[in-house]
Amino acid sequence: MPEDRTNPEPADKAAAVPAPTGGGLKAWLPLIVSILLMPALAFGVAQYVLLPQLQKGMGITTASGETTTADGKAKTKKESADAKRESVMMNKLLVNVAGTQGARYLLCSISVVGTGADFKNSMQDHNAQLIDMASNTLNVKTLADLEKPGARNLIRTELINGFNSILGDDVVKEIYFTEFAIQ
Repeated sequence: MPEDRTNPEPADKAAAVPAPTGGGLKAWLPLIVSILLMPALAFGVAQYVLLPQLQKGMGITTASGETTTADGKAKTKKESADAKRESVMMNKLLVNVAGTQGARYLLCSISVVGTGADFKNSMQDHNAQLIDMASNTLNVKTLADLEKPGARNLIRTELINGFNSILGDDVVKEIYFTEFAIQ
């Protein structure tokens, strides 16, 4: 009988299937590179990109003794200490305490400390606005608000932020209450 040659079968089927290649180091190389490079890359980004941006935004002093301000200018400690601080008094701010229907009032005097070449002039030029802002800030406080622990610090922060928004720059550094009486 004649042989069918249309479907020749190899004598050894194993010889027809290619042998699987071993993975070895080539298969593990991407994982090893990722494990080694990712922490180094994260450290580099944090150290040289994120931290300087945070320090710049917050005005934090760097290791070299320079303070980076919000506008990106660096000041040394000596320059920061040499910035002339001036004080301006705002005497006898009298406001009604909220929720008392005019029966109770708050009398306070504050000393505003700031820096800048023309800090006192700027305070005098904006005196009416500053008194109005301080009065509005104090006028909305209830008796309970004023008696809370830390109430003065909260009021102090609100006044500093309000004064700096009126004066147009971060010139007001501190506010001290020289008088604070609730009647």
